[in-house]
Amino acid sequence: MALPPVDQIDPDQMSDPSWRIEVLSQLNRIRRALILLAFVAVVVACYFARDVLLPIILGLMLALTLSPIVRTAGRIGVPAPVTAVLLIVTIGVGLSAAGYAASGPVSRWLAEAPEMGRELQLKLRGLTESVEKVKEASEEVEEMAESNGGGERVQKVSIESPGLLDSAVSNAASVGTTFAVTLVLALFLLASGDMFRVKIVEALPSMSDKKRAYRIMMGVEKAISRYLLTITLINAGLGLIIWGLMWASGLDNAYVWGIVAFAFNFLPFIGAMAGVFLVSVFSLLAFPTLGAAITPPLLYLAATSLEGQIITPAILGRRLELNTVSVFVTVVFWGWLWGIAGALMAVPFLVAVKVICDNIDRMKTWGHFLGSSDLSVRNEATPETA
Repeated sequence: MALPPVDQIDPDQMSDPSWRIEVLSQLNRIRRALILLAFVAVVVACYFARDVLLPIILGLMLALTLSPIVRTAGRIGVPAPVTAVLLIVTIGVGLSAAGYAASGPVSRWLAEAPEMGRELQLKLRGLTESVEKVKEASEEVEEMAESNGGGERVQKVSIESPGLLDSAVSNAASVGTTFAVTLVLALFLLASGDMFRVKIVEALPSMSDKKRAYRIMMGVEKAISRYLLTITLINAGLGLIIWGLMWASGLDNAYVWGIVAFAFNFLPFIGAMAGVFLVSVFSLLAFPTLGAAITPPLLYLAATSLEGQIITPAILGRRLELNTVSVFVTVVFWGWLWGIAGALMAVPFLVAVKVICDNIDRMKTWGHFLGSSDLSVRNEATPETA
């Protein structure tokens, strides 16, 4: 039933319960359609505004992570700007030192990539013979297709792509700019103390809204800071262990693999697999026999499996309060939308959404859907979000 214009509605019809139910049903359908359109519009905007939004979101998450430290230092008399500067400078120096330490081996690997590829192909010749046959057959089919009926060859126009080293330098510059903006924004947010939190609370009209907003902000800050600080410490320990294991196995530049393990382990599900793959490739290039080459990736896999299956769930499992399916879907979605950077921020983003849903009555169903299936975890979480 299509709704007539307001000036054509019969007053007697408005008192009909069935008419009211139909009107409410249509209004609900319209609202759901508008919500879907708004969601699509936000996704499209995020996709095209990635370069602007990414450092802002990363800076906000970094500020939320470090806010408890700034607040604790303020209780003992250290001003928020001083603590903020010390924290951001420490992080910036640490990232710069790690990047500088890894830049030498990485630049050498990029420069030697063609030779390394040929050497790897020779070592894997037995495994790639069937692939080469398929490739040769496809090339023959392509040559036949390129012939223009009477045997004339169709002229091909190709665009020369930039070299691997040039692309790496360009990407490194982009990543460096993003991190710089992130650190500066986090510095300003931390130095401002509770100013923005107070402004948000003051802008709301009713006392119940003020209390809810404050509860949500504190819950998001607590959840994100707890998750990121804990996972950073776990990844640092994993990086040191991987460093020692790679050094013991005889793989060159063992400290680089420690840095790789620390960085990659922030990527749920795919970080460990990517690390094992890279270690496997360089092990095949570094060792003459397959038995020696398989040792480093097995050690890397054992360390990451122990961390992912036992250590992290034991330390973080009851605090994360998210089910694996929701985490996986969120990582896939943000990885598709923003690449590696999106996958890195997927879990903190989901943690924030979970806290918001738990504190808004109309969204509690979504919060329950995102939560853990462990009843003990939900029971422990209830007092914190009540």
